[in-house]
Amino acid sequence: MTPKKELLFVALGGSGEIGMNVNLYGTAGKWLMVDCGVTFADPAYPGIDVMLPDLQFIEERGDQLLGIVITHGHEDHIGALPYLAADLGVPIYATPFTAGLIRGKLDEEGIADRVKLKIVQLGGDVNVGPFGVRFVPMAHSIPESTSLVISTPHGKVFHSGDWKLDDQPMVATPASPAELTAIGDQGILALVCDSTNVFNTEASGSEADVRKGLFEQIASAEGRRVMVTSFASNAARLHTLGEVARDTNRKVCVAGRSLDRILKVAKATGYLKDFPQTVDFDTAMRLPRDQVLIIATGGQGEQRAALARIANREHQLSLQSGDRVIFSSKQIPGNEVAIGRIQNQLAAAGIEMVTDRQAHVHVSGHPGRPELAKLYGWLRPKILMPVHGEMRHLMEHARFALSQGIDQTLVQTNGDIVRLAPGNPTKVGHAVVGRLALDGDVILPADGTTINERRKLAAFGHMSVAVAIDRRGQLIGEPQIRVQGVPVEEDREPFLEEAVDAAAETVAAKGRERSKLPEAIRLAVRRVATRWTGKKPVVDVLIIPA
Repeated sequence: MTPKKELLFVALGGSGEIGMNVNLYGTAGKWLMVDCGVTFADPAYPGIDVMLPDLQFIEERGDQLLGIVITHGHEDHIGALPYLAADLGVPIYATPFTAGLIRGKLDEEGIADRVKLKIVQLGGDVNVGPFGVRFVPMAHSIPESTSLVISTPHGKVFHSGDWKLDDQPMVATPASPAELTAIGDQGILALVCDSTNVFNTEASGSEADVRKGLFEQIASAEGRRVMVTSFASNAARLHTLGEVARDTNRKVCVAGRSLDRILKVAKATGYLKDFPQTVDFDTAMRLPRDQVLIIATGGQGEQRAALARIANREHQLSLQSGDRVIFSSKQIPGNEVAIGRIQNQLAAAGIEMVTDRQAHVHVSGHPGRPELAKLYGWLRPKILMPVHGEMRHLMEHARFALSQGIDQTLVQTNGDIVRLAPGNPTKVGHAVVGRLALDGDVILPADGTTINERRKLAAFGHMSVAVAIDRRGQLIGEPQIRVQGVPVEEDREPFLEEAVDAAAETVAAKGRERSKLPEAIRLAVRRVATRWTGKKPVVDVLIIPA
């Protein structure tokens, strides 16, 4: 579909889910992309940590795409750029801090020279074909989070990005109510808005409020080592922890590459200038236990992050019984099992844990209902279209907006092609959407052959059978069988004997039928496995001709 004299919207990610945000606006034959993020993989994808959006819809219309505009530097908004941006072949527009994070990712992938990265100052404007884009600063948990005012021939869209209201945001200065009201005075056709916390009846709270809770939890850990885990990108939280470390006379040790990257980019772009000088791992371990504060990645249960490696005793940093770990972040839906696994390891080691359920150690970066209502009042949009949420969030957001006097709402999900103007908002088609799996250094279809094969191996186990036969189709020696992941531990030898006999009998019966022999052996061996275990393992057969 090519946008004509109309304004279209398509979410390729982030609508009907939390994470992997990719949005398209189309008008006058051209498209503009907003954000290009990743999401965590779940246990249904063994061996996969990160999922990417399938951009087939816009890749097929590559000559119509003009650019990618980035709201802020969180992974669910920029994480897919190192893998997909070069193929799209269009410029990326971002504010200085966000651009610094993106540049680092492009450098790591060795494609920085293939992607144009254009810096737009916070509060600045850029024209991209028929689109005018203004970067409006908003409070969030990362510097330079912006909403976008996207001007088109059919009206203005306020694309909120991730945001909240915060009178004391710690880093950067968000747009004021007066400035947002002035934007509303210009006329807003549609508010495309974050829905993450729509069920929260109270405002998210200020980052300044967290400082007291963190201070109390760290100061009270007398004689003990303290570790705080938070999102690496939460520069406001890093600022708070730096101040608390000073107030409690603790040196700061940072564990995690992403934390190092955030600190480096933040300082280079004018943020976190007063953050304490950090100490290295060896120094941290030599300091008295109550004179060090460790800030670590891994609060979402990531197995390769610092917290998991420390819990597994695979890191230079260590904790012991009585030490305290503070989870200064909210669990992302879907990560509960992974987080619980690490917390159980810590608990078994006698380590005390504090989460936002026990103390005020975290505030969200997303708006609750009071904040949504205030934004509606300032902007006065004709249309509210919820994004950035699961279906329950989107539906509730639409209901809440109607209750607050918004004239029209439209609930869409990934792939819905929505015409915002002219006329009433309506769905006019469907785009191909899906997920890609980042498997090591390879990008694969999330539900393609490789991942499906891996699921089968994980569920049923694997058997390999090697059989040598001569020219007459007679068996040479004895079939060799190897078993992996098939539940026959206690009866392994008698099981293998029966499986070997089944393979040998099949060769004796069908050895001259070379083309049919591998499949016959596979079925015979699998039948043995099914009788013994009730499972149907993956069986590979190798025929070795003499």
